[in-house]
Amino acid sequence: MRLLYLAAVLTVLVPGLGSAQGVKQKAAIEQEIKRLDVAHADAILRGDLAALDQLWTSDFKVNNPFNEIDRADRIRTGAVTYSSFIREPKSVLIHRDTVTVIGREIVVPKGNSPDAGKTVNRRYTNIWMKRSGKWRLVARHASVICQK
Repeated sequence: MRLLYLAAVLTVLVPGLGSAQGVKQKAAIEQEIKRLDVAHADAILRGDLAALDQLWTSDFKVNNPFNEIDRADRIRTGAVTYSSFIREPKSVLIHRDTVTVIGREIVVPKGNSPDAGKTVNRRYTNIWMKRSGKWRLVARHASVICQK
């Protein structure tokens, strides 16, 4: 009878423990990805290509607001620079070793960049993957929010 009682208790408690651990693990991943997502925006603002290369995968691609698909060539060449870059992650979707972040960006381009001096509101999607034990940005899409 005691064995039956123990089996019943374990049947109820063990799945709950695994679920709680899964929730904690997902929360930790979400916090890490949000931190990396904001660090990525900061590296772009500072034009820190070494930091960006640590965050991007070697096959990183972006569908940029200029309707181009490339390897962030405008950032790499300095053709696009910013005096302000604020990123607000709004939704984080975790699927094992792939995390999708959807959010909003408020940027102010500077210098010879298109729309220099103007405040530009954008929506973005960043896709992070765990590669060789590190979270790396593999793909990105950014589009300008049309003014009404």
